[in-house]
Amino acid sequence: MEPALIALIVIALLVIVVIAKSVTIVPQAQAKVVERLGRYSRTLSPGLSILVPFIDRVRATIDLREQVISFPPQPVITSDNLQVGIDTVVYFQVTDPRLAVYGIANYITGMEQLTTTTLRNVVGGLNLEGALTGRDGINSQLRTVLDGTTGPWGLRVARVEIKAIDPPASIRDSMEKQMRADRDKRAIILTAEGARQSAITTAEGQKAASILSAEGKKQAAILEAEAERQSRILRAEGERAALFLQAQGQAKSIETVFQAIHDGKPDQGLLAYQYLQTLPQIAQGDANKMWIVPSEFSKALEGLANLGGAEGGKSWMDVAPSNGASGPKDGGLDTTSWFESQLPPAAEQPEAKIELSSINDTAPAMPTPVVPSPPPLSQVTEEARSLGSGSEPDDNGVPPARG
Repeated sequence: MEPALIALIVIALLVIVVIAKSVTIVPQAQAKVVERLGRYSRTLSPGLSILVPFIDRVRATIDLREQVISFPPQPVITSDNLQVGIDTVVYFQVTDPRLAVYGIANYITGMEQLTTTTLRNVVGGLNLEGALTGRDGINSQLRTVLDGTTGPWGLRVARVEIKAIDPPASIRDSMEKQMRADRDKRAIILTAEGARQSAITTAEGQKAASILSAEGKKQAAILEAEAERQSRILRAEGERAALFLQAQGQAKSIETVFQAIHDGKPDQGLLAYQYLQTLPQIAQGDANKMWIVPSEFSKALEGLANLGGAEGGKSWMDVAPSNGASGPKDGGLDTTSWFESQLPPAAEQPEAKIELSSINDTAPAMPTPVVPSPPPLSQVTEEARSLGSGSEPDDNGVPPARG
């Protein structure tokens, strides 16, 4: 091979190496820090950039996107001397690639250590319950401290989150027991409250039932009393009509018998015969242990005959017919209204209008029906005498005098 060709190849390779050293491409969301002769020269932005071969070199390539770093659990002691493990997650972004390269040797390790110390400082002033319930406060304090400290490193801390807080096993067991006891307490309280409400509701129901039952018994008693009152009134009216009819019947019977005897003109023999028939009936009484027959029975018959008018005398049974009538006179008391009830119709009865009232209502006032009072005993006696004599009473209820 000729020396000229070799020299040409060497020159071509040298040109390729120089071009490769002088041209660099920066991807999107990245930045490159360029040093010239060992000193910081500039920061390359995304795109095509030209470097001076063998003089400029790229020191570091920095990712400008927001990054997430999760740190392993860190042992932290709370104010009540309990050791807990806390996992943290940090969201940050490089804002100045130059400071991120020259401000700290390794900003990831520095941020981890700074997070651990700051977390122990913040959680050390809290008890276990405060640490478990105050995560938002811890996150805010951690972010403030980390963002202020990592500013000279060219970093911006967006937020810090506590991923987990793991207390010791004994503490977790105690917390579970406490939670279980609290839940059992609330369950017992709710059960007791339910039993109390149930008892109150049951008592109110029994009270209402008792009041309604008493109200029903009250209305039933009122209706029964009203029915008994009407029954007694009707029974009294029936008895009154029966007494009037009985008195009228007796009067008619006496009048008929008396008229029959008067029309028959009895003689001494008939009276003696009737007397003899009456004697056995008189002797049949249970209280009659002894009966004495008069020895002069004929004289007794004779006296009885004299009373009957056997010797031409006036008999005690001789009564002149009233008003020239020879027989009993038709007529008597007016009994058309005796069997008519004086009570109002059933639809107008007070008990037909009784309705069950409410608990607080009072029983309706029951009007008392007007019951006609029976006639005086003297008037009834005079009417009976007038019927027995065969004459009618006058307008004042007084029978005419006998002739």
